[in-house]
Amino acid sequence: MKLLKKVFALTMTLLLLVPSVSMAQTNSGPTAKTPAADLRATLSQLLSNHFVYQTISMTKTYDGAEDVEAVNEALERNANDLTKAIESIYGKEGAQQFEEIFDSQYENTPGLAEAVKNGDKEAAEQAKQQLNQEFPKELGNFLSEATGGNLPADTAEKVLRAHEQDVQDVFNAYVEGDYKKAYQTFRTGFDRMFDISKALSGAIVTQNKEQFNHTMVDTKAADLRSTLNQLASEHFALATLEMQKGYDQAEDYDFVTWAEDQQTADFKAAIESIYGAEAADQFEKVWQKDHIAAQSQVVAATLQDNGDERKQAEERLKAFSQEFGMFLSQATEGKLPEDRAKETVWMHEEDVLMTFDHYVNGDYTSTYESFDKGFAFMYNVGETLSEAIVKQMPDTYKMMPSEMPDTGLGTSEQTGSTWIWVTFLSLALLSGGVLATRKRA
Repeated sequence: MKLLKKVFALTMTLLLLVPSVSMAQTNSGPTAKTPAADLRATLSQLLSNHFVYQTISMTKTYDGAEDVEAVNEALERNANDLTKAIESIYGKEGAQQFEEIFDSQYENTPGLAEAVKNGDKEAAEQAKQQLNQEFPKELGNFLSEATGGNLPADTAEKVLRAHEQDVQDVFNAYVEGDYKKAYQTFRTGFDRMFDISKALSGAIVTQNKEQFNHTMVDTKAADLRSTLNQLASEHFALATLEMQKGYDQAEDYDFVTWAEDQQTADFKAAIESIYGAEAADQFEKVWQKDHIAAQSQVVAATLQDNGDERKQAEERLKAFSQEFGMFLSQATEGKLPEDRAKETVWMHEEDVLMTFDHYVNGDYTSTYESFDKGFAFMYNVGETLSEAIVKQMPDTYKMMPSEMPDTGLGTSEQTGSTWIWVTFLSLALLSGGVLATRKRA
């Protein structure tokens, strides 16, 4: 009788504890930092960086730019990083297969540009055949098989072909001197990489639910993080490109600045969707005055070899980091601490300046190593800012039932089995106590 009372008491205790296990994921509120969201962000960073390098590899190859070799080395480095990401999920064999398929892509990208430059139509057609047909099909089949069919082969092939067409459309418009179209297409292609990363990460997570703690890639919080990642990293890419073009006094300079204006409008719209029109207007004023304009002033001062002007431009950027950091902290009601926000914004500006200075000094390897560092840093910015917003507005970003972690404890069909396992555990613990007592005796 005493044993039955103990079993009952322990069973009830465990049943009270069981809900706390299933609720552990939600008691702290919604978050943008989950294993699934992390994977999505990692793939977004690698794929969007890849797109940037593909496009500038082709345009710089066509122009015969001094830094083209460093750009192609950076493109290869990015391919190696993608291979490492595949290996972390699918092992060495999967990574080797991926690398063999991907090698042809980053070799044929500058190869196509070289063929167009030389007027070699046959070589150009061969490169296009590989990039537009063979590569999407081979990689699409690989990704479908690797994800156990969660990413269908035809879907993967279709989106990869669209990506390759984006790259070539940017290049073709550039060659034709239609720079507005070139940068419109650049922005479209950059955006597409985030669709690809969402689909691919979703397929991987669906295949490996336990590995990603049953979290999902498409919660509201994860979507916010991805949006901010995209806006922040595209800004960095366009800012560094604009400063290079300005220093080179390139024909397409005005159209890079046009693209920056378009990107600023998108950033403003994102701010307005969260904080309203007044905050969005405040953002635009701060963003343009001592930020975009100051970066252009750095370029002008460098061309004039005017040290005082350069110093004044840097002071404007420091003022921007202070003002924008304060804006972000106030907008998030302190969820993003002001000191941290100011420091983060200035670190970004330092990355932009360092990348530009390496370029001016002709140290092109360091230029693109610095670019990689600064580009990756923007994903830290997106993560930090999105988490602050989510913590500020938990009701807006709370997980819907379909987004909740699948712990296996929530349905009525499982209630009976839960009772059985809890009772079994109670008996096991009690018998363990009896055995322990006997051993001590």
